[in-house]
Parts: sequence; C-alpha cells; structure tokens
Amino acid sequence: MADVLSARRAVRLNLLSAGSFVCGGSLFAAGAALAQRDPDEPRVAAVTYLVGGFFFSLGGFLSVLLAGRARSRARLSAVVLFVGTLFFAVSLVAAFASGLTPRQSNGWIWFPDIIGCVCFLASGHLALVDVGDGRWVVRPGVLTWWVAAVNQLGSAFFFLAGLAAFIRPATDQVVNAGLVNWGTFAGAVCFVGGAVLQAFDTPTSTRTAGLVT
Repeated sequence: MADVLSARRAVRLNLLSAGSFVCGGSLFAAGAALAQRDPDEPRVAAVTYLVGGFFFSLGGFLSVLLAGRARSRARLSAVVLFVGTLFFAVSLVAAFASGLTPRQSNGWIWFPDIIGCVCFLASGHLALVDVGDGRWVVRPGVLTWWVAAVNQLGSAFFFLAGLAAFIRPATDQVVNAGLVNWGTFAGAVCFVGGAVLQAFDTPTSTRTAGLVT
C-alpha cells in the first residue's frame, strides 16, 4: 500500500512539475515576443518574465522533490536545475532596477542570468548521462531521453541568449538584442515541449520522469 501511495505521489509531482514548466516556458516565450515587438517598453516583458521565472522555480523545486529517491545523477541534475532557476530569479528581479550603469547591469542582471544558463546546461548533461546509464548516448526509443534532449536544446538556446545579453560598456547596448529575444523564445518553446513530453513520461519506483533538466 505504501508503494502504491508513493507511486501516486510521484505521478502527481511529475504532472505538477510538467505543468509548472509549461507555464514558465510559455510566459518566457511571451516575454521574449513582447520584448522583440516593443523594445522601448520593457516593463510588460519584464513582468511577464518575472511571473514565468516563478513557475520555472516552482517546476525546479518540484523536480527536486520528485527526484528525492532517484539515482544520484538524477537528484544532482534536479538540484542544479533548481539552483539555476534561483539565479534566474535574481536576474529577473534586478531587471526592474533603474539607473544602473553597464557594469552594474552586467553584475546584477547578466551575471546571475549566465550562471543560471550554465546550471541548466550542467543539469541537462547530468540528465542525459543518467538516461544513458553513465554515458552520453542517443536513445530515440526512450521517452525520458527525448525529454532530457529537448530540454538540453532549450538550455543551449538560453545560453546563447545569455551571452548576447552582455552590455558593452562603451556603447551601453547589449551584444545582440535580436539573439537575446529569439534565443530566449526558442529555449522557452523547447522547455514547453519537454514539459509536455514529461507529462506522458510516468515515473516509477526506480527512476523519475525525464524533466530534471
């Protein structure tokens, strides 16, 4: 009976985590679209990102709970992901500050953001290695692999967007605003797709579902 209840709890956590990432990814995609459409009015996009960041953090926290009894790589992947969402949160809150110099913007907004991106990439790597039983392998017939792979692709897009968001002190402009927005949009769409796949990837007593990246 205890095993049945544990399995049911895992299924609920998995669905809640997937739903949180769907919300977070959708809001990040919307924020990127708003920023691209109207770059002179960043406030609405910033609020959209902030709410999306809350759902990303919630999804990350639920992933940690879900991975509580999983193998060590899966647990570590979930924890690193959650830490990454917290770095994103720092960046998203700092984005509301006004009058920042380029150096301050890079320190309070860009730096936490790029650290969060690195955490996402590291988490994705751990998840893919976990799916491959200690190796980086391609397993197209395994749904968990697809969840991890799609999310890792999204993490790569986030990382590229993060690099492009660095503000050049000489010009007070980001390296490439278009790449910031479209990279964020593409990464967010990947996480939505990964979350949808996760919802169908039922966890068992020996492993979690794939969305720990």
